[in-house]
Amino acid sequence: MNQAPDFRRIALIAKPDAGEELRATLRRAVEFLDRRGLAVCLDAHAAQALARDDGLPLDALGERCDLAVIVGGDGTFLNAARELGTHDIPLLGVNLGRLGFLVDISPDAMCATLGEMLDGRFEEEHRFLLSCRVGDGPTCLALNDVVLHKWNTARMIEFQTWVNDSFIDTQRSDGLIASTPTGSTAYALSGGGPLLAPSLDAIALVPICPHTLSNRPIVVHGRSRIRLRVSGKTDPAHVRVTCDGQVTMEVAHEQEILVQRHPRPLRLLHPAGHDHFQILRTKLGWGGRQD
Repeated sequence: MNQAPDFRRIALIAKPDAGEELRATLRRAVEFLDRRGLAVCLDAHAAQALARDDGLPLDALGERCDLAVIVGGDGTFLNAARELGTHDIPLLGVNLGRLGFLVDISPDAMCATLGEMLDGRFEEEHRFLLSCRVGDGPTCLALNDVVLHKWNTARMIEFQTWVNDSFIDTQRSDGLIASTPTGSTAYALSGGGPLLAPSLDAIALVPICPHTLSNRPIVVHGRSRIRLRVSGKTDPAHVRVTCDGQVTMEVAHEQEILVQRHPRPLRLLHPAGHDHFQILRTKLGWGGRQD
């Protein structure tokens, strides 16, 4: 058990859905936190769902609050993680989505679990994010993955890959997934990539439908600098870079894509007894039981 944390201002961040389940869950969360004497700050979606006009941008929540509670699915969590990735604020998730690899508190158990966590009964782990920059453009963060992929064409694209100063290959495929251990259960898994334990300091490079069948996923150190450049006859207008499947960036001629680990880790809070492999068994439908 941890020492009771000094969580005084709690951010409630909601998925963009004003359904009754979301409204009911947010109302219960606000009432519970009020009873605990804690200040509650809402993001724009949570405020809209509760018919309030005091919603704040995520960046402002990261500056003002001590804990962020994300109510939604993994997509909502990924968006919050990117926006809050430059702040030292822990995140926990209440699952109103589908799979819920990142949001591991059920709505029915929300108040009881929050109470235990506010009393110090929780587990904290650090996950790293990726930062991506196209040319001299702005940096975009990703908790799951950065994907170089074809755009508005049925043809494969061609690109070159370097890890640090080592040239890896010239590849013809539908693209490449650079995945964190967190993202190894997402798009990278669909592409045949390995499942990585969350604590590993590693990045998986997973080709998407490569033309050369011997072009297999590789795992590199988490400190690696990954550089990608469109090559051959591929028109960069037919190429995009996407972070977590949510933020898309264009690529121009001769621009290099740089992917590397973001220096600030993301703080995730889980209920006491959290077991990553139990979640894998449940979410991925693995059979068998312990004797």
